[in-house]
Parts: sequence; structure tokens; C-alpha cells
Amino acid sequence: MTSEFSAARLGPILYYRGLEGDRLKLAAMVLLPIGETPDLLYAGDDTYEPQLLREVGRNAIWRFDFHLSQAAGGYRLGDETYEVQTELTGDIRIAFASCNGEEEGDLDRDQEERNKMWTHMCNEHRRAPFALLLQGGDQIYADEATQGHPLSEDWPEKVHRPSTAEELEDLADHLRQRFAERYVQALFGDAPAWIMARVPTLAIWDDHDICDGWGSLYRRKTHSEVGQCLFRVAREMYLLFQHAAVEADIPDLFLDKTGTSLSWQRALPGVQFFAPDLRAERGRRQVMGAYGWSATEAVQPGETHTFLISSTPLLGPRLSLVERFMLVIPTMQKYEDDLRDQWQSRAHRAEWARMLKQVLKWRETAPVTVLSGEIHLATRAEMGTGETRINQLVASGIAHRAPPQSYARSLGALAGLGDAPVPGHPIRIHPLPGQKHRYVAERNYLELCRTDGKWSAIWHLEDSGDTAPMALE
Repeated sequence: MTSEFSAARLGPILYYRGLEGDRLKLAAMVLLPIGETPDLLYAGDDTYEPQLLREVGRNAIWRFDFHLSQAAGGYRLGDETYEVQTELTGDIRIAFASCNGEEEGDLDRDQEERNKMWTHMCNEHRRAPFALLLQGGDQIYADEATQGHPLSEDWPEKVHRPSTAEELEDLADHLRQRFAERYVQALFGDAPAWIMARVPTLAIWDDHDICDGWGSLYRRKTHSEVGQCLFRVAREMYLLFQHAAVEADIPDLFLDKTGTSLSWQRALPGVQFFAPDLRAERGRRQVMGAYGWSATEAVQPGETHTFLISSTPLLGPRLSLVERFMLVIPTMQKYEDDLRDQWQSRAHRAEWARMLKQVLKWRETAPVTVLSGEIHLATRAEMGTGETRINQLVASGIAHRAPPQSYARSLGALAGLGDAPVPGHPIRIHPLPGQKHRYVAERNYLELCRTDGKWSAIWHLEDSGDTAPMALE
């Protein structure tokens, strides 16, 4: 039905696999036209050959699995050497970003404007290198990927049924190529490609990596043949481009060996990261299913500082009040799925409290900081007080342009009402350091710094500049 995804020579993109002794386990992905083979990769005294993952359109996607010792400090592929931060036991910097795109017309945007904050991150890396890049969801905006095929052109408003298996597979091929186009833009623009070749990344997905509101739409839409085809392809492409992985790699990379939930956990010396999958099992009345909850409740942080990556903010205002008004205002009901997407939805309140109690349990032995994106604003929140306090840092919109200031002010007023779904542990939304209002409507990303064993956070804001460091306990 559509023209093939055009051939390109792109990469490498670096992915963090974990630690093996004192060595970093990494993967590097490259794209080449079908029929071409990548050069060998060199790291230290070792040479690595590529593995073909799959073909999409006229491209072949290849992966190198390799190790970097502290002494190596980088790797070489072709004529270029890429320096990598391999000293990880002392002071380190980590970047966190989300919402890398927009719902409409993202492929047609001016790339210099689109990737302005990625360029800022590259300059920061040149000043003092980042050791890791965490991506908190909506790394692509795939909402327009369904366009251009008769089965999905007007989905989800209309749900069509394929007449043959071949017609459904034709849709799958169409979607693969449209997803791949968006991943190439998101990963291989000049600025994001430069930093992701030098800083290994870890990513969790959110709704726009599938489609707007996936899981909060009605079941007759998401469980239709077209809806399930869309999810299957989105999952394939998420594994491929955001993890350099295919189905056979799932047991090595994710906590649920069946792949029903794509939750993951990784560690660096003295710090660990846990990202529950809030999309794969989502429904209108659940955020996670049995596989996601099994992975979450099995996490044992011990005394290690833990960063929990929640693709939608775990600590937020009382959105259930807004939902009540929407039920009686017809023009507002179209936003229902946006609110259903949030932990704070009245449909998820019991599950939200369950997750908050789990985080409080971890906090009994270790510092816990929540990282979130999704809302196209920057903010922070706290739950509880004193030694049981949990910080949440929200950095959202590295490429998505900021919403109006009026939206940020309205959300800030709602946040002033407060909430305490777990008695005795109130949630409060606070301004960023140096800001007057609770929410900042500017493009942004977050920097996490460990200095002399202490963690702090800095928001890099497009217009206001950098915030003062905020201590994390």
C-alpha cells in the first residue's frame, strides 16, 4: 500500500545492558541498506562482529554486543572513535528526557528547532560527560502512523475489519515502515544521534510510542484486529529501536521472561533504576496487570538509591475532580482518555494507592526518587515528610513544544488542593528551584548528579536556563 521505508546509513546508537564485573555491557545499533554489512567494532583489545536483527523496508538493522572496560574509555566503528564515560564509581552525571516529538506534523518540523534541547544536552556532554541517558516515554509520536492505509486511516474513530489475513499483514507492513520513519527522525537527527552514539541509553515506553491514549481507549477499539495489529507492530519497533532487541532477547533484558510486561531493572555502582511497564497490560480500569505487578513487587532495592521511572507522574494533583466535571460537559468528554492515562484517575485510585505503598516500603531501607515525563511541563513533587519523604522529578518535552502558560497555571491551581491517597503521606506539588509557579511551560530535560556520594537534580529549561541544584535524599 505504501512506498518502502527508504534506505539509509545511520548509527551507531548505544544501549546500556548492565555491568559484568567492572566492565560495561553495551549494544550498538546501526542501519544500513540491505546487502551491506557493517565494519567491525573495536573496543580495547577486542574485536566484535555484528548480528543482523531484522529488515524493515530497504534497511537492515544490525547490532553489536560488546564490553567496555574502564581502561578502554570508548569504541571504534569505521573511521570514527566514540568516547564513553566508563568511570562510574565516583562522581557521575545522568540525563533524563521524555516526549521527543509532537502529535501532528512532527516529521515535517525544522530539525534545528525541533532538536534545540538535544543540542543543549550535547553541549553539556562536551562540558562534562553524561554516563547514562534515561528516556521516560513518548520517544516517538506514532499517532499519524495509521494514516495512509484503508484499514487504519480513520482508526480509532471507526473500527474496520480486514477481509483476509493478507490484508491485515499488509497493514502490519505499512505500520512497520511508518514507525521506522519516526524512529529514524527521533534517534538519528544530528543532535540526538551524536549524543546517543556516546552515551548509552535506557528507555521505557508510553502511549505515543503506540498511539495516543493506548489502553485508555475503549476495549472494542484496542482489542479489534486493527488495534491488536497496531500494538504488535509498536511493540516490535519499541524493542528494535529503543532496546536494539528482538523477541529472543526478552528473557535477558526484561524482568518478565514471557514479555507480557516489558518492565526492566538495571544498576550502576551505587545506584539502580527500575522502570515498570505502564502500557503493555493497561486497560481502562488498570495500569498494570499481573505480570507488571509481579515484577514491581519483586524489586528489592536494599540500601541502594533507587530511581523509579514512571512514564506517567506517580505524584500528581486530584485529577478525579476534573473527570467528574467532564461527565456533564459534552465538549470536554473527548479528553477523558487523557485523564484515564494518569495514575490519579478515579478509575485507578486503588491501584495508585497500591503503588504508592510499594514505594513507601522501598523507602524504609533506601532513598527513592521518582522520574516522570508525559505532561509536557517541568515540575517536582514530594510525598510524606522527614526521613520517609519521596521526591518526584518531572522533565517532559525535550522536543514537544510547551503548552500555553494558562494550562500550566490551571494545573498549578488544581495541585494546590493537595491529595493523600495513602493516609499520613500527603502529596504536594512544588515549584522548581528559582521558579514561582508549580509548573514550568518550557521545553526541558533533567540532569542527575552524584557528587561525593550525594545526588542532586538540575532542570535545563529552554528559556529560563538551568535551575539551581536540588538535593535528593
